[in-house]
Amino acid sequence: MFNDTIADTLTRIRNAILAKHQIVQIPSTKVTRNIIKVLKEEGFIQDFDHIQDNFKNVLLVSLKYKGKNKSSVITTLKRISKPGLRVYANHKGLPKVIGGIGIAIISTSKGIMTDKQARYSGLGGEVLCYIW
Repeated sequence: MFNDTIADTLTRIRNAILAKHQIVQIPSTKVTRNIIKVLKEEGFIQDFDHIQDNFKNVLLVSLKYKGKNKSSVITTLKRISKPGLRVYANHKGLPKVIGGIGIAIISTSKGIMTDKQARYSGLGGEVLCYIW
């Protein structure tokens, strides 16, 4: 069993990309569903499905590749706020990942969103991860 579902989700995606898998299976929680939804809206993944069996809730995430050599759209996934060290930022101090090329996923009082959406809404929160 794992305690950090966000780090587990990012690690599963990272490992699937390194192995050039098309689909990755992730345990479904409200937080992981929202993170995957943000990744789809930003164009980092192709699609996802929520599958609910009797005892398991899982997300099937279709990864996105480009070019003939199938290089992944996602280059790096980096966990920022960890259970041992939480990282918070107000709306003025929200990070810009690689000058705006990447995204930071922020957990705000209005839900999980990108740094750009949080800055526009004037919201701060916990900086969950960087993706580029």
